[in-house]
Amino acid sequence: MTPAARLAAAIELLAAVEASPRRPADAIAHDFFRARRFIGSSDRRNVSERAWGAIRQRLRLAWHFAAVGEPNPSARMLLAGHLLLAEGWVLAGVEQNYSGERFAPVPLVPSEKAVLERLAGRPLIHPDMPEGPRLNLPEWALPGLRTRFGADLAPEAAAMEEAAPLDLRANLLRGPREDALAALAAEGIPATATPYSPWGLRIADRRPVTATAVYETGLIEVQDEGSQLIALLTEARPGMRVADYCAGAAGKTLALAAAMENKGHIVACDVSATRLEGAVRRLRRAGVNNAERHLLVAGDKWRKRQGRKFDRVLVDAPCTGSGTWRRNPDARIRTTPRDLAELVAKQAMILEDASELVRVGGRLVYATCSLLPEEDEMQVEAFLLRHPDFAPVPLPGLWERLVPGVAAPGEGPFMALSPARHGTDGFFAAVLERRAA
Repeated sequence: MTPAARLAAAIELLAAVEASPRRPADAIAHDFFRARRFIGSSDRRNVSERAWGAIRQRLRLAWHFAAVGEPNPSARMLLAGHLLLAEGWVLAGVEQNYSGERFAPVPLVPSEKAVLERLAGRPLIHPDMPEGPRLNLPEWALPGLRTRFGADLAPEAAAMEEAAPLDLRANLLRGPREDALAALAAEGIPATATPYSPWGLRIADRRPVTATAVYETGLIEVQDEGSQLIALLTEARPGMRVADYCAGAAGKTLALAAAMENKGHIVACDVSATRLEGAVRRLRRAGVNNAERHLLVAGDKWRKRQGRKFDRVLVDAPCTGSGTWRRNPDARIRTTPRDLAELVAKQAMILEDASELVRVGGRLVYATCSLLPEEDEMQVEAFLLRHPDFAPVPLPGLWERLVPGVAAPGEGPFMALSPARHGTDGFFAAVLERRAA
């Protein structure tokens, strides 16, 4: 593809994302490229990176366009604005590529050119910007993020703009971490051990690891280090009964099974049959044989029958995903204050239901990939007020037992990870033990 044709494809992809603001951009991109198999891998990468660049800067671009009198820019104008403000293009270069020639974007009309002339030369981070677009954070999330980070909000926001590394988990059912490191190196993929997770591997740049033999044989799984630590804090041991209550496609189920050495019993629960079906191949490839799946449906009596029978119940609750914004920048503009309110209510309900499964002496692990206190500490504190028979298991002592000699990632009773402080996505986890009533 010519450079101009790549721009045209990026505009198409950006338009598709703009047209479906409630749908994840990565799902839209998957469908976009599947329908255009003629686009080669290098062109696909270029198109994706350019469209994702504009998506990543969408809050700032919106502010700039509104400031010059264009509050509702089209996808082609958003991309042109991104080229000018973020990539340092000059207007003549944009016009040259918006030529209307074969496969190129159609030429700029006078009104579009007039808007871009007003944008040209402006800095991406403008001195007149309010805090939200200046930090590239949605206004509705600022109160919670200020509470979380205080004076460190600016460096944390900057870390959320950086590209996330590719983290993998060595599947101990197939071999130790050292075997995974060696197998990756043999395929020309250098990796290092992660600083916190004893199972983790980190690759500095994006590599197609799912096409490698080391992946196909189940020796590794793609999983952020923070997500691995949630499974680690569950402290699932061989012979236990464990419920992964919001299992999705079973990423943490796989980690739990490895920690349990395939001994004991795991029930991967979810409300989505599609997600649970998607777990089948992953479980088989990983060599997991101590897990079953259970679909949670309205009127289901399973939870009542299984009351207080589980040693561990993991609730990886649905949340805003604010801790993953460096990976999923479109979520900054997809998520709304109403979503936050609805999710907080849903999380409380899920905690209530899942807690019924925990035996006396067993543990409930509540986790999110959110940085917002409303979904994290405040949710746990409200649950503990309703359930005085549960008490926190403080992180420092638990961590020292699980990862001796490595400093705990966080200081209070709960784990609260962030990109700037820990190099992971933003994850929260609270371990709660059911005491005798």
